[in-house]
Amino acid sequence: MRWDSLFADLQAQWEAELRADDDAEIRDLAEAEAAGTRFADRLRARRGAPLSVRLADGSDRVGMVSDVAHEWVLLAEGERRHLVPVSAIALAWPLGGAAPAPGPIERGLGLGHVLRGLAGEGQDVVVSTRGGDYAGLLVRVGADHVDVAAATGILTIPWPALLSVSSR
Repeated sequence: MRWDSLFADLQAQWEAELRADDDAEIRDLAEAEAAGTRFADRLRARRGAPLSVRLADGSDRVGMVSDVAHEWVLLAEGERRHLVPVSAIALAWPLGGAAPAPGPIERGLGLGHVLRGLAGEGQDVVVSTRGGDYAGLLVRVGADHVDVAAATGILTIPWPALLSVSSR
């Protein structure tokens, strides 16, 4: 009888040690996955779901996530659209896990590509910058800046100052 008890105790200890090893391995894998997750991946996981972002100037943009690339997110707020550079986001909520890795087209769609597409549409937009908001047309997109035809003339906005481009 004592041997049965001893072996049962040894078996229980062995199983507990295996569970602890499994738990530690799962924690390590989860930490490694989290360490490799990019902010844009978590934004992309919200595609089709509501998202709020607070921009660097403290203003908020809210809408359904329509599209996401590594440099920008497009939010739909009713008929209005907000193109927000990821670099302009101070915080976002709610975010969950990450979406699968983006495809090659999605990886190649930088901020310049999207801004050139908007400029080609010729639609009135509101460009929010760290220096204020300006209504007008996107007329030229450079490698790191955009020109906006506003009531005061052609304004050149470097991308680091760009907070969002919204439809009117």
